[in-house]
Amino acid sequence: MGRRNRGFLTEEEKAHSPKVTRDLLKRIGSYLRPYWKQMTLVLFSILLSSIFGLMPSILTGRIIDEGLIGQNLDVLIWLIVASLGVMLGSNLIGVLESYLSTWIAQHITFDMSNSMYRHLQFMSHRFFTTSNQGDIITRMASDISGVQQIITSTMTSILSDSLTLIIAMVAMYQKNWILATIGVVILPLFTLPTKKAGKTRWTLTREAQECRDEINGILNETLSVSGQMLVKLFRREDQEYGRYSAVNQRMIRLNIRESMAGRWFRVVLRTFSTIGPMLIYLVGGILMMRYDSDLTVGDVTVLVALLGRMYAPVNSLLNIQVDWIRSMALFTRIFDYFDMPMEIKNAPDAIIPRNVTGRIEFVDVHFAYEPSRPVLKDISFTLESGKSIAIVGPSGSGKSTLINLIPRLYDVLEGSVRFDGIDVRQLDLGFLRDHVGVVTQDTYLFNGTVRENLLYAKPNATQDELEDACKKANIHDFIARQPEGYDTKVGNRGLKLSGGEKQRISIARVLLKDPVVLIFDEATSSLDSLSENMIQEAIDPLITSRTSILIAHRLSTVLAADEILVLKEGQIVERGVHDDLVESGGLYAELYETQFRRALDQANDD
Repeated sequence: MGRRNRGFLTEEEKAHSPKVTRDLLKRIGSYLRPYWKQMTLVLFSILLSSIFGLMPSILTGRIIDEGLIGQNLDVLIWLIVASLGVMLGSNLIGVLESYLSTWIAQHITFDMSNSMYRHLQFMSHRFFTTSNQGDIITRMASDISGVQQIITSTMTSILSDSLTLIIAMVAMYQKNWILATIGVVILPLFTLPTKKAGKTRWTLTREAQECRDEINGILNETLSVSGQMLVKLFRREDQEYGRYSAVNQRMIRLNIRESMAGRWFRVVLRTFSTIGPMLIYLVGGILMMRYDSDLTVGDVTVLVALLGRMYAPVNSLLNIQVDWIRSMALFTRIFDYFDMPMEIKNAPDAIIPRNVTGRIEFVDVHFAYEPSRPVLKDISFTLESGKSIAIVGPSGSGKSTLINLIPRLYDVLEGSVRFDGIDVRQLDLGFLRDHVGVVTQDTYLFNGTVRENLLYAKPNATQDELEDACKKANIHDFIARQPEGYDTKVGNRGLKLSGGEKQRISIARVLLKDPVVLIFDEATSSLDSLSENMIQEAIDPLITSRTSILIAHRLSTVLAADEILVLKEGQIVERGVHDDLVESGGLYAELYETQFRRALDQANDD
């Protein structure tokens, strides 16, 4: 199995070979176009550098014929100084070209990175729940860095080598067309192994990138704080090491195969590079010795030197062609993300209502993550402005999915979700999310200060507004007791805080938005009774002043709601108020006995 990939392409490799289409090149060109002035300067500097770089080879003939054989010391010194001068000039121009190409590459990768990050920010929630996080990070970091290398190295090398090849060829034909032709006829032989080597390296590069994605995914999972805790608690250090080591070993094999893929290709090129000069020496010698040609030793030396300068860029261009095909894999991976459709986006004529009341309606709503597995079926209810509704049901009944449809984290398959009588798909997305606040069970805090996490909701909030929101969330006193107050560091994902403290900060953050609709997704389900009580004290006054939806496991939360919906297997099976639902003896009564009443008894015991 190891040998077949060195010289031959498998059917799978052939099927995944790159297609360098006009559209792909146009897309790459769209990132280059804004910097055409700088690229013109790069082209001009490469042209001058190529001409100056060939001058020492041309002057070598005069050094031999006029300086050494002619024994003219003054001419010899002048020609040597001239050679050194043009070589210095070529190097200085090369420095300028390097600076300009690096400047262009940095700005293009800046543009591309920003464009991708912005595109990802507006991708649907489904994209992030189904994509590999390591793959996203790799494409954002490694792949775009690879594009920078293409611009600073590959593209400039193509221009430089092409100009050097043309200039050297012209200079050779000016010296002697017979010897020049001998050198040129070798050139087509260089192209024979190129296509196969390019496809093989492209395939290996793509496999290596996928392997890097897998490695990044493992690192992201197992080296995070939560991941490491899970590994330690279940004593899976050896298992995770084995998983990482296996993928890393596969990465090593791919890197070795990728490195060796062009081995025979380079051997053939070096062989042809040696044959050419030997033929020029042979034919040049015959012309000088047998046919009384006006060729000189210096002329033959110049032709061999120019041939070396001509074959070097040919060799480089063919290697660059391999690298160019390889680089198409990077561009393809990047553009794959750009081509992913935005499932959730504004309608062309998105509506921004003037008056907002917060009335929520679900009308015959059906939803599924996968078409064959419906999650919500025929959901219909109305929540009037300023009223509250509690949603209860067994785990997996679709409660969290239901509330995720309100801020359009997902769109319904059938039916409609309406905000103040308008289908949320017709509302301006920014407007909708500004007026809907969600407190999730899994609180996420950024690695910064309490103030920075609060200001994420309202960057221009005053200190009084921060304190007012925190007082309503029952967290201000805790913050005030900290030595650094609102500038207290919360740690990675807020791990310096308890679950209850994080949750109350999360509530305060949502309150800073001052949303018309407030949603609590089991905001106290994973907390101890003391933290739960403090959060409940914060929640109770909030749900009386705005439209509220509560996914609840706590009896007091359910009792505070104006109406209760009971979900089972994605359908509303019961609705009403607490007493009526308990008397009916249905699912709610069962949940009351098994969950709510038990939770109430535990709270009383505490």
